[in-house]
Amino acid sequence: MSTHSYNGRPWQERSAWSRITARDSLVRRLDWILLLACLALSVLGSLLVWSATRNRTELNEGDPQHFLWRHLISLAIGIALAVGTVWLGHRRLRGAVPVLYALSVALTLLVLTPLGATINGQRAWLDFGGGLSLQPAEFAKITIILGMAMLLAARVDAGDRVHPDHRTVVQALGLAAVPIAIVMLMPDMGSVMVLVVIVLGVLLASGASNRWIIGLLAAGGIGAVLVWQLGVLDDYQIKRFAAFANPALDPAGAGYNTNQARIAIGSGGLYGKGLFEGTQTTGRFVPEQQTDFVFTVAGEELGFLGAGLIIFLVGVVLWRACRIARETTELYGTIVAAGIIAWFAFQSFENIGMTMGIMPVAGLPLPFVSYGGTSMFAVWIAIGLLQSIRVQRPVSA
Repeated sequence: MSTHSYNGRPWQERSAWSRITARDSLVRRLDWILLLACLALSVLGSLLVWSATRNRTELNEGDPQHFLWRHLISLAIGIALAVGTVWLGHRRLRGAVPVLYALSVALTLLVLTPLGATINGQRAWLDFGGGLSLQPAEFAKITIILGMAMLLAARVDAGDRVHPDHRTVVQALGLAAVPIAIVMLMPDMGSVMVLVVIVLGVLLASGASNRWIIGLLAAGGIGAVLVWQLGVLDDYQIKRFAAFANPALDPAGAGYNTNQARIAIGSGGLYGKGLFEGTQTTGRFVPEQQTDFVFTVAGEELGFLGAGLIIFLVGVVLWRACRIARETTELYGTIVAAGIIAWFAFQSFENIGMTMGIMPVAGLPLPFVSYGGTSMFAVWIAIGLLQSIRVQRPVSA
């Protein structure tokens, strides 16, 4: 055995000690407030999903805990993906972005093939049978963020430029346009809205010229008019927007979900009716209550305080993500964090807003709370990226 020593310790012991110290340093540099807020949202979501589905015998195959266990398994896989993302590191993933982007686009394209499954009018899932399905648009959110960040930050982080030039911005927009166009063909307009907001958030964080932001907003307005005039939207989507504009237009049809959602939230009062005691929930009056309308369970059973707690925890997640974006010293990390912030902020606002009638119904899950495996995987991968940006920043930052 070697007799070399370092600071009085044998060489082998010194190496082991260094590995232990490195692991300890990584654990200490994690953003524990962010992590605990996400875990709290996930635990609350598990309880709400359980409450929303335990009496739905037509959905739970006669097992009241069916959705609960599936939700917890998805949560465990999501956390494992977050740990793996931190271990790999956002900088190492930077080199794999072209492969990840190509895989994401391929999966999204498969939705338009016979493998695609239509649920609630949207052909947005890949159905592998046995209850196993995948929503590729969720992964497209991550790959768009990483891909645009890689392009926009390359020359800036290398010190060649202060801000991305126009050519780089065009390349980044072209990269984002491909999956957005495919998702629009499904059509999954809710995911399209999230992807567009992500693109705007990424461009704002990159320091690109404001003319690009103004131009994209103008193009978005023109595009919305064209989508409406050219009949791109399906009939059910048009009825949703009409019901949002006039809730009394079709209360038993397109406006039914939002009307029942408002009744459920309003009936909860300050303290709620108690977990598992909501009459709207147990009476199955609110459709899709474990996914898109899970916030109504919180409003009815946990009341204003419980629903407010969810909004507060979402605010904590966004606050910590903003702090990570501000403290990193590389533009790549700033852009990735900003894209995640835009994604979480808009999707949470849209989901909660549609249950209260202030936003149109768009079929978007509430991050960390709603039932859905692919959504859970995607948001925890995003948290892994945020944690990686934090732990890999210089100590002085």
